[in-house]
Amino acid sequence: MASFRGWPDAALELYRNLEQDNTRAFWLAHKPTYERDVKAPFEALSELVAEEFGPLRVFRPNRDVRFSKDKSPYKTRAYAVTEGEGGEAYYVEISAAGLTLASGYWMMANDQLDRYRKAVDDEHAGTALKRILADLAVQQLTNEGPGLKTAPRGYPRDHPRVELLRHKSVAVMRRFPPARWLATPAAYDRIVGVWRAARPMNDWLAEHVGPSTEPPADRR
Repeated sequence: MASFRGWPDAALELYRNLEQDNTRAFWLAHKPTYERDVKAPFEALSELVAEEFGPLRVFRPNRDVRFSKDKSPYKTRAYAVTEGEGGEAYYVEISAAGLTLASGYWMMANDQLDRYRKAVDDEHAGTALKRILADLAVQQLTNEGPGLKTAPRGYPRDHPRVELLRHKSVAVMRRFPPARWLATPAAYDRIVGVWRAARPMNDWLAEHVGPSTEPPADRR
């Protein structure tokens, strides 16, 4: 089993340069750097977190440009995700900006949104989630993601938890700028620390929302 030693400066330098020269020629010339300093650490991290969180799925570096005006062929970040038993996601990303971590339900399906809004509307369950997210915010874990501009249909605009009702995602995120520890095994502690801190929120989501049962084609 390969040992996880974080991502070296060369990994971040690769993405800094790729932002300036996003070409096939540059990528092919620096693909060994990607394999050694970006992909290999993700694979080593996956072995470490698999038992507690599940194995990571590392996404391919190529962009899907079929429906995009931006025809840049390569992503300027590398990221991976795994999913817990309650349907929650655990996300880790490396880019020139540093390390990004997240966990929760991202872009809930229609059936999930229905259950989520009913739970938020409930005084006991909704207040509990509001308190959990406030506690996480103190730990610099912020709930991010797109939402509605007003209350969803069927709920009053002056609902005491209207901000929560507007969410389409319940996922906390934390960003770490480049630092020396990122190129050491200490990066593991930061990653699992954020994921473990999100557990109260994920437990709430598993209890009150759960994974979607809709066919993928029906999800919005």
